[in-house]
Amino acid sequence: MAAAQDGDRAGYERLLREILPLLRSIAGRWHRADRAEDVVQDILLTIHRVRHTYDPSRPLSHWLATIAKRRAIDALRSRGRTEKIEVFDEDSYVTFADPAANKESSVRDQAPGLGAAIAALPDSQREALELLKLRELSLAEASTVSGKSISALKVNVHRAIKSLRAQIKKE
Repeated sequence: MAAAQDGDRAGYERLLREILPLLRSIAGRWHRADRAEDVVQDILLTIHRVRHTYDPSRPLSHWLATIAKRRAIDALRSRGRTEKIEVFDEDSYVTFADPAANKESSVRDQAPGLGAAIAALPDSQREALELLKLRELSLAEASTVSGKSISALKVNVHRAIKSLRAQIKKE
């Protein structure tokens, strides 16, 4: 390590290869095999970042073991915090095998009578609804396209949705 601190690249590479079994052993005590290698990589990065703090008059193994143990514990803490707020769901990335299931349908096809109800809306409400909800434009984009203010678009969409709900409840 002293040679690595002095800039000996070959010595540093040899040192890193030689300390790998020790680091893997320490990481293996704290983590399962599937996570241990990630922890070892984190330990190696930490050693590289703090190599200037090593004192050549002291044993290298103690310095390495302390860093490795602390990084392994930090990884456990990080994983614990992550698991508290995140939920792992294997099925979340699964798509349907049936091509018809992934087909996009227009909003008007999804509910019977919705197309007629939208057509019955006043022009300003229908335009605001189509721009913001059906074409999914942002308020700024819809304002530019329609020439209406953002607040007018918000009011028209609100009134359109309220009117559609009332009309669908009647049916």
